[in-house]
Amino acid sequence: MAPVRPTPGTAYAAAQTAGRDALRRMLLDTASRLLEQEGPDALTMRRIAAEAGCSTTVLYTMFDNKAGIAEGLWREGFRRLRDALLAARGDTPLERLAAVGRAYRDSALANRAYYAVMFQRPIPGFHPSPEARQESAQALQVLVDAVTACIDAGELGGAAADHIAAVLWAAAHGAVSLEVAGYDAAVAPQARFDDALAAAAAWFMPDRPVRATRRGARPKPPS
Repeated sequence: MAPVRPTPGTAYAAAQTAGRDALRRMLLDTASRLLEQEGPDALTMRRIAAEAGCSTTVLYTMFDNKAGIAEGLWREGFRRLRDALLAARGDTPLERLAAVGRAYRDSALANRAYYAVMFQRPIPGFHPSPEARQESAQALQVLVDAVTACIDAGELGGAAADHIAAVLWAAAHGAVSLEVAGYDAAVAPQARFDDALAAAAAWFMPDRPVRATRRGARPKPPS
């Protein structure tokens, strides 16, 4: 029996020509689009295959089952986030840290369905594997490394790099989550994000009057 060839002009045909990695990304993009537009009930192997223009056998071979699709979305989302953070640049450690923050927001807005799988759990019953969780930590490590460079340059201090990174991540994630959910109100989301991150970073700047001498202490007012 002759092998089944992909239908010319379909996303599947283009991705197969580009290679296995491109094919995997195309299938995950198809699944993420269905998730964003129609919800988790649309994430069936048959529906994803129909949208992508391939057979269900391709999906089962690459992802095994629906849980594999969900984990693939989780991993791909964190991979894109990590790559976006790694690409951030700045002339000084503090400027690069600010660029990392902006890259976090840009990545979330460009990959909303992936971001939802990563942080909002829209797929009932999905729990990432220990391996997937370990892989996801690579994105946060980029932020920890950027904070460490700021500490070494004397631009941040007063706490360990991983603690400062976690605080900055919480500020960024909170602002982005409000924006993704549509809670913009009268506040420009870009300005809200920038101010939230700047305020969080200022707490750890040794030369700023808002810096507390110990955790839980009230910040001193400017003199």
